Amino acid sequence: MPTGRAADPSAAEVPAPEEMAPLPFNPYKGNRGITRAWHALKNSINGFRVAFREESAFRQELTLAAILVPCGILIPVPPVERVLLLGSVLMVLIVELLNSSVEAAIDRISLERHELSKRAKDFGSAAVTVALVICALTWGLLAGPVVIAWVR
Repeated sequence: MPTGRAADPSAAEVPAPEEMAPLPFNPYKGNRGITRAWHALKNSINGFRVAFREESAFRQELTLAAILVPCGILIPVPPVERVLLLGSVLMVLIVELLNSSVEAAIDRISLERHELSKRAKDFGSAAVTVALVICALTWGLLAGPVVIAWVR
């Protein structure tokens, strides 16, 4: 019977760490220090290669970044605004990579049409759209006035 007090966390049904089964051995988790960083860098470069080769949306957004990043560096705005301009472009690329990873994982599980698979892919697509809107708003609000002043 509820008493109005917070529930006792020790009464939760989550097993204590010593009661949980140990994780299976993962040969990829044994690296430490500079070796781990080196392998992580190689995996990241491979991820960029695969995304560039296989994902047309990533190529389109990378083309957009190839235009906007130099503009963001050259446009005369305060440093914080420059970070926002460049960060909004990089955020689009990050979200697209995460969306592509969700899609790949869903496709790995099954290529058959399923409502939950569609929902997961739609969520990823919506996240990319939100990132693109944030990028457009950031550029419109911060770089727009500078460009308008140049045109006049």
